Amino acid sequence: MGTLAITNIGTIVSGDLKNPVRSGNTVLVRDGKIVAIGDTAILSGEALDKTVDAQGITLIPGLLDSHVHPVFGDFTPRQKMMDYIESSLHGGVTTMISAGEPHLPGRPKDPVGVKALAILASRSFRNARPGGVKVYAGALILEQGLQEADFAELKEAGVWLVGEIGLGSVRKPEDAAPMVAWAHKYGFKVAMHTGGTSIPGSSTVTADDVLAIKPDVVSHINGGTTAVAPAEVRKIIELSDFAIEVVQCGNPKAALQAVEILSERNELSRLIMGNDAPSGTGVIPLGMLRNLAFLVSVGSLDPAQAIAAATGNTARVFGLNTGIIEIGREADLVLVDAPMGSFGQDALEGLKAGDIPGVAMVIVDGEIKAGISRNTPPPTHKPVIK
Repeated sequence: MGTLAITNIGTIVSGDLKNPVRSGNTVLVRDGKIVAIGDTAILSGEALDKTVDAQGITLIPGLLDSHVHPVFGDFTPRQKMMDYIESSLHGGVTTMISAGEPHLPGRPKDPVGVKALAILASRSFRNARPGGVKVYAGALILEQGLQEADFAELKEAGVWLVGEIGLGSVRKPEDAAPMVAWAHKYGFKVAMHTGGTSIPGSSTVTADDVLAIKPDVVSHINGGTTAVAPAEVRKIIELSDFAIEVVQCGNPKAALQAVEILSERNELSRLIMGNDAPSGTGVIPLGMLRNLAFLVSVGSLDPAQAIAAATGNTARVFGLNTGIIEIGREADLVLVDAPMGSFGQDALEGLKAGDIPGVAMVIVDGEIKAGISRNTPPPTHKPVIK
């Protein structure tokens, strides 16, 4: 993959909630991984294949969208459109995590069929990176009749996600809890639909359901799109240690409430973000950036904290070696700036003002996948490739 240097960085936002802003103005990448962070002295003696002069703008980790409903390839039958994943790359997204593939026409609902779908989606997206985006797909939708042996079989096939519980016929604690225990035994990460019914065939999920089933991720605590009541939001947060996901295609008031409760409890490490698209709300290529701008400008999050929730927190929850700018991590990086015309002086000040940052460059595994975004407003400054 070669050696890439990013120099003249204005601010390095790390994605690590414990140390959200790093010192330094230079990052060195070799063979897809970050190998050094500091000043230009780290480049001494290096044979560089490419250098990016960041022109003083901000470097952040690539955004991790924790809630996507892919099918196969860069097509969504839910909205009958192509290239939505590649379009999200232009919104700074470098990783997507499936919450299930429920929109597949004629989706199978028997144990053999749901296993086959999970394996096929998982393996398909290992070979396909639309625009360069890493899509972790093949999230098993729980249906009646699945047994422990099925989870063992899926683990051997490389499947490690359970789609949001509530999409299939397994919905109530007495049915779901044993399956979640099997999933955890075999190393799966489990998400659970929370809130009102989102699509025909799904179900309303209450706080008591979530607490009894014990998923790893409370999917869209702010609803997809209908949120649980405020008292239920508080109950889930206070009586569990699950990751708490807020999404763009949800209830904005409930999103603010969830973030405020987590902040009060000093538990922002539990906060992750997603789009919950494609959905009836549509496809929102800038949805993750909109999450950041909303929670920073209308809510009380610091910009670097919000970025950590959308990157490093999600990487930790799902066990991925990305999302943080530190040595040894996959070099999934985004250069962002205040958009032209913003009264913010950089991307972080722009977020405080409520402005969507201008994406100036997207890098995946150390390779430049996009320059100036076709979807965000143009950045005030433009990186120079040497």
